[in-house]
Amino acid sequence: MNIPANLKYSKEHEWIQIEGDLAIVGITDYAQSQLGDIVFVDIQTQGETLDKDEVFGAIEAVKTVADAFMPVSGTIEEVNESLEAEPQQVNEDPYGAGWMVKIRMTNPGEAEDLLDARAYGELIS
Repeated sequence: MNIPANLKYSKEHEWIQIEGDLAIVGITDYAQSQLGDIVFVDIQTQGETLDKDEVFGAIEAVKTVADAFMPVSGTIEEVNESLEAEPQQVNEDPYGAGWMVKIRMTNPGEAEDLLDARAYGELIS
């Protein structure tokens, strides 16, 4: 299972890459493997400010639908529009082309509560 050391992780299987007060968010390699073939990514929250652990979107796979949760509080600045036409990017490249949203964090200190790669690896093992 791919767990990049430079990212932080939530217990709900989202990853976050922090760049100042902006953060890129997606679901982990583990999460996409558990969901199976992703056929639709629905994110209608662009421009909204959401609290940590609130749902920012839904991921639909062949056999299930899963919510995507905010790992930290913030405003959804950008949604990965390419997922509308190519949702399989989440399966193929969850930490790259399969990113889901970019957020402006309203409380960057919340990132301290997230898991590092080692702790996330223990969570899913």
